[in-house]
Amino acid sequence: MLADFDRVCGNVGPQLNLTNTMFMRNGQVSDAPFSLNGTNISECSSYVYLGREVNMANDLVPELSRTKRAAWGAFKSVEEVAKKTKNVRLRAHLFDSTVLPALTYASETWAIRKQDEHAISVAQRGIERTMLGVTRLTQVKEGLRSSELRRRLKARNGVA
Repeated sequence: MLADFDRVCGNVGPQLNLTNTMFMRNGQVSDAPFSLNGTNISECSSYVYLGREVNMANDLVPELSRTKRAAWGAFKSVEEVAKKTKNVRLRAHLFDSTVLPALTYASETWAIRKQDEHAISVAQRGIERTMLGVTRLTQVKEGLRSSELRRRLKARNGVA
C-alpha cells in the first residue's frame, strides 16, 4: 500500500520523505521490518496528530498529561496580567479564553473515565488557586472549598 502511495505521489509531484516517515503497528500486523525502496521505515508507538496524541492502546494518560502542561503554559502566558488585575471579569475571561481551551482541546473525542475527569479537575483547580493567589495550604486553613474559589473567579468548569 505504501509503495502504491509512493508511486502515485511520484506521478503527481510530491516526494515521500522516507527519513521522516514513521508508522504505527497494530496487533494484526507482523513484527517484520517495514521498508520502501530499500529504506527501513521507523516505527513509533504514538504521535501527535492535529494537536492530539494518538496511540494504538488508545491510552488517554499521555494526552491528559499534554493538555495539563498546555493549560499551565497558557496560564503562564497571562499570569502576570491575571495576578495584577483586580477586575474579576477580566480574570475569568483570561481563564476561559486561554486556559480552558488548552485544558479541554479535543476532549469531545475522548472516551473519558471518572479518574480522567478528576485529573482535569485537579489541574483546573490548581490553576484557579494560582490565579487567585491562594495556596493549597491557605485554602485548607481557611476552609475554602474549590467551588467557592471558582465562584470568586467566575470561571467556567472544564469538566461538565
